[in-house]
Amino acid sequence: MGALSCRQGQDTQQGQHTRVAALHEQGGNIRGLWKSLWSGVGTIRSGLEELWELQGHQYVHQESLQPAPLLVEKPLSEWPVPQFINLFLPEFPVRPIRGQQQLKILGLLAKGSFGTVLKVLDCAQRAVFAVKVVPKVKVLQRDTVKQCKEEVSIQRQINHPFVHSLGDSWQGKRHLFIMCSYCSTDLYSLWSAIGCFPEASIRLFAAELVLVLCYLHDLGIIHRDVKMENILLDERGHLKLTDFGLSRHLPQGSRAYTICGTLQYMAPEVLSGGPYNHAADWWSLGVLLFSLATGKFPVAEERDHVAMLASVTHCSFEIPSSLNLELSLLLRELLCQNPLHRLRYLHHFQVHPFFRGVTFDPELLQKQPVNFVMETKATQTSPLESMPFNDFDCDLESFLVYPILA
Repeated sequence: MGALSCRQGQDTQQGQHTRVAALHEQGGNIRGLWKSLWSGVGTIRSGLEELWELQGHQYVHQESLQPAPLLVEKPLSEWPVPQFINLFLPEFPVRPIRGQQQLKILGLLAKGSFGTVLKVLDCAQRAVFAVKVVPKVKVLQRDTVKQCKEEVSIQRQINHPFVHSLGDSWQGKRHLFIMCSYCSTDLYSLWSAIGCFPEASIRLFAAELVLVLCYLHDLGIIHRDVKMENILLDERGHLKLTDFGLSRHLPQGSRAYTICGTLQYMAPEVLSGGPYNHAADWWSLGVLLFSLATGKFPVAEERDHVAMLASVTHCSFEIPSSLNLELSLLLRELLCQNPLHRLRYLHHFQVHPFFRGVTFDPELLQKQPVNFVMETKATQTSPLESMPFNDFDCDLESFLVYPILA
């Protein structure tokens, strides 16, 4: 979730990243259970989509002095179908209307195929958060109830300085809400602005990602969507891995078969439909580091996973001769076709020549700010974050939002 995995709903950036997901690993088919519900409710079109259709069309202007909108749904007792609530318990508890914190919407952070991420102010805590808003109808239509609940379950389980922390989760009548801490930018935005990263910064970010991936794998968790858009940068320029929407518990020795992730980051064993394991995340890290070092992806994006598999399998990665030997070696050992030969354990990285002199300790790695990130952030303004709202439908049924025009 953008700021989230909530992560940050960023799958649509640059048209480069396409999520592919099979249904057989997402849990049992529940469409039959809700067939009668759909006939009574009809096709509920989420107003989150209407927001984007309203862009470029005629807006309904509100008075500029109106108070900021509040993110509050009507009492759940009005909804006549209790299964529509129980299905998402206990990961998404029901918030009594009196106890529901008032969240003022400050802006839009990201819009993805599955939900929208809003920047909000918690009036009680006087703190800014990011809230991922997911329509329940979309979850049911895609048969991904189990995956949504596992996303929250995983985030509640983990506690790491390089993971985007979960603040809260709850449900309204028609939407699920996942609230996380707020970060103002992500690694992809930074990469798009500056291209190639300095080698010292690549080394730092690589060490931080190695620590967090080793932590997740030790807990039996595979992320399956490690990419620049899912890495947020905090106020000191250090990273936070986010968006656990495709993650799942995968005990050591187990295998997965679902084709899912972002095409240009997907390992060959994932593109082929498995079996695969946690080693797939290390391939994704290799793609990410290659992009930071060279300013481009190792393989161009294809139209689907079949064509992408052919390109990845038959294309040899051209590592520029300008990169030093230690970094080139690291990239080759991560972008290895055979997952058994990839670097995948912490001690592999601790003794690697590219990390000579690096202490794999989160506290020490965070001791100094990342100066070039701070300098770049100071000159950037996110186009989405700069779009404020002056109206919001509190019922979230139509979700009509109007930008303030200059």
